[in-house]
Amino acid sequence: MTGDREQQSENRANRNRNIILVGMMATGKSTVGAMLAEELGYELVDLDHVIIESEGRSIAEIFASEGEAYFRKLESAALLRMLEGEGRIISTGGGAVLVPGNAEIMLAHGLVVALTATEEAILARVSGDQNRPLLAGNAQERIRTIMEQRREAYRFAHCTVDTSELSAAEVSQHILMHYRG
Repeated sequence: MTGDREQQSENRANRNRNIILVGMMATGKSTVGAMLAEELGYELVDLDHVIIESEGRSIAEIFASEGEAYFRKLESAALLRMLEGEGRIISTGGGAVLVPGNAEIMLAHGLVVALTATEEAILARVSGDQNRPLLAGNAQERIRTIMEQRREAYRFAHCTVDTSELSAAEVSQHILMHYRG
């Protein structure tokens, strides 16, 4: 009985907490985030869009003129601002977890869900997308390299969902089951 009460108390505490989506590019963070926001009546925050609005230029332009380190600083600042409230679905950029301290901040402010996918699924989803500065050149090789570099980066999340063969609706339902307990 005590365990049930503790679980119920934790479930009540989760209500209105943020859900923070992390993972590689093209794992479904934006699409799933929109579904979760609609289902829960939460605000959807896409960190890339927050940065684009505040900077007045695209992510590709920021990478080209200022570099990845500058972009990561912008991303961390936007993350901190967006985690100040509750009742948000926050879709992070794939590299947001690379900045020291970001993982701990995310864990303290909501349910962190890592979305994963196979290299093949990611490649199929990004083929033809010119707005991915980290994929300049051989996209398949870049995806493989990034996946290898970030192999451990998403393991801090409260839960992980492989999106390779699931629809966005199925992924959303998995997350909601975990969130609602």
